[in-house]
Amino acid sequence: MTDLVLQPDVWLWLPMVAFAAGFIDAIAGGGGLLTVPALLTAGLPPHLALGTNKLSSTFGASTASWAFFKKRLFDPALWKVAALGTLLGALFGTLTVDFLKAEWLEKLLPLAVLGAALYTLLMPKVEEGRRHLPQGQRLNTKQGLQGAVLGAYDGVFGPGTGAFWTVSTVALYKLDLLHASGVARTMNFISNLTSLATFALLGHIHWYLGLAMGSALMVGAYLGAHCAIRFGGSFIRPIFITVVLVMASKLAWEAWWIN
Repeated sequence: MTDLVLQPDVWLWLPMVAFAAGFIDAIAGGGGLLTVPALLTAGLPPHLALGTNKLSSTFGASTASWAFFKKRLFDPALWKVAALGTLLGALFGTLTVDFLKAEWLEKLLPLAVLGAALYTLLMPKVEEGRRHLPQGQRLNTKQGLQGAVLGAYDGVFGPGTGAFWTVSTVALYKLDLLHASGVARTMNFISNLTSLATFALLGHIHWYLGLAMGSALMVGAYLGAHCAIRFGGSFIRPIFITVVLVMASKLAWEAWWIN
């Protein structure tokens, strides 16, 4: 399937879309809602589009997660259980994606995104200074379940995973948006890498196109991550809310009214 012939202009505008997606995804998540529809519009079959998107998005996720780690906005020691849950969830989700009907995902996804949008609008303001997590077995259970559910979602579909990680991390652990974004970027990288390896074994990747988009997405992610780190939660919050609302509106329109 990787020998699919694409129109020449596709090689120009898809990397441009990937750059914008990388910038948005590094700040608020949801960049995949630009790249996946773009790949489908370019003529890629659904499974090939999902696999190719994983290749390109892994570039951006690695860049953004490294930027947050270097600025000490993410502590790996506090999130080991979440990382393991994410890896296992992503593996399970990617392996089962071939057995799920696309129309089911198209109908259910808008409801999940709308729920995240409503929570984001209504959630109380979080103090910017909160960055450490409480300890205990209960925390490990929450992290494991959070990682498994969101990792599985990323393996099955993907777009919006970063936004879901941010909103759930703020809700479960009361972290500020900046540190929650650091967690989201890192866990998104883990699930992307796991899903990418699985899609590669299944043969669902257009390597040349994915590498071209990944390079552009990496630049966008680098700029987006540094903008988020520099301007903090006051910069992240309005962009995050806007992205989630756009995601919800777009998916609901396509799933419930166009189809």
